[in-house]
Amino acid sequence: MFTAFARAFKTPDLRKKLLFTLGMIVIYRLGAHIPAPGVDYTKVQQCIDQADSGGLLGLMQMFSGGALLQITIFALGIMPYITASIILQLLTVVIPRLEALKKEGQSGTAKITQYTRYLTVALAVLQGTGLVATARSGALFQNCSVGDQIVADKSVFTTVIMVVTMTAGTAAVMWLGELITDRGIGNGMSILMFISIAATFPGALWSIKESGKLADGWIEFATVILIGFVMVGLVVFVEQAQRRIPVQYAKRMIGRRSYGGTSTYIPLKVNQAGVIPVIFASSLLYIPALIVQFSGSNAGWATWITDNFVQQNEPIYMAAYFLLIVFFAFFYVAISFNPDEVADNMKKYGGFIPGIRAGRPTAEYLSYVLNRITWPGSLYLALIALVPTMALAGFGGANANFPFGGTSILIIVGVGLETVKQIESQLQQRNYEGFLR
Repeated sequence: MFTAFARAFKTPDLRKKLLFTLGMIVIYRLGAHIPAPGVDYTKVQQCIDQADSGGLLGLMQMFSGGALLQITIFALGIMPYITASIILQLLTVVIPRLEALKKEGQSGTAKITQYTRYLTVALAVLQGTGLVATARSGALFQNCSVGDQIVADKSVFTTVIMVVTMTAGTAAVMWLGELITDRGIGNGMSILMFISIAATFPGALWSIKESGKLADGWIEFATVILIGFVMVGLVVFVEQAQRRIPVQYAKRMIGRRSYGGTSTYIPLKVNQAGVIPVIFASSLLYIPALIVQFSGSNAGWATWITDNFVQQNEPIYMAAYFLLIVFFAFFYVAISFNPDEVADNMKKYGGFIPGIRAGRPTAEYLSYVLNRITWPGSLYLALIALVPTMALAGFGGANANFPFGGTSILIIVGVGLETVKQIESQLQQRNYEGFLR
């Protein structure tokens, strides 16, 4: 891998792409440290160490690269774009117009991308308003004595300026990602997501060392590093695993030319759903705590939710998290992979699975295989997502600051593998050595 990167920097045009990508990353990280107008930076820093960033808030904090709680111009990060992309992908199955656009190819994809941008801006306005309102009321840092003084000027004008600034910051982040895709090494949004998560690793690791009790915290520190390496190896192994279904295309004569007669395969990944089920489950489990927080009720149901769904190391929370991830894994695979459509396309071009009749039997076979491999994939996702709680439980420090959490590891490994593959493919195009060296 290091040899590939060294060769990449020796290739002039690829070196320009890599340096351009690094420049965009630097700009992104600078924006994540510039406070939004109207925010008292010193009081924010006083409350950061006391913040409890679990649930959905912790998820947004991770995707913003630590900029959310600091209320910077890039506080919302790339989360509105991720949410908009997921919503559009789900709506494609429901709305016939979007489904037709998806089938139109390049022009339809460009139109859906434009809709995603509009929805991203709308979600940024909504999330920015919620963040500013929470910061003004002091609910963003509930355990901080100066939490309600973060935004000193609580006028409508200042609130509007803060929301507009954060929305513009989200649009700028989206633009930076598209620039990396067009002029950099590609996969811009995923790279920014990768950088946001990786930026929180050093601080999280050091906080574990500081809060540790065994050998001045070094035992906990070394244990977390070891768990991280094991998790990365496991995630790489499962993410690369796939079930290859062989497909044979019949030979056809069109005029004097022969077409088809080739063999290929349909790659079905074990983790076909990716990280989406973990995001869905985290967001859904944060809703009960959010309702209790805004209702301010002391009723029995509110107390039960507070006791079981606020702390992530509660057995009921962990069980619900596990079951929701498994459910959303099957749900997302069902809407993202259509066996009937794949079977129809194969039949249209003369393809068939050896031993399986074309048409409906092929769709049933694909559905059967997909259900079989989704079970281990969903269980793997659920176990990886629960590692932050289970890994540190023995040290009495199970919390959301565990850096090698399921969502972060899945994204970092996935984006890292994809980026390395892209660099290697571009190197092969420029330095193809042939079969005989």
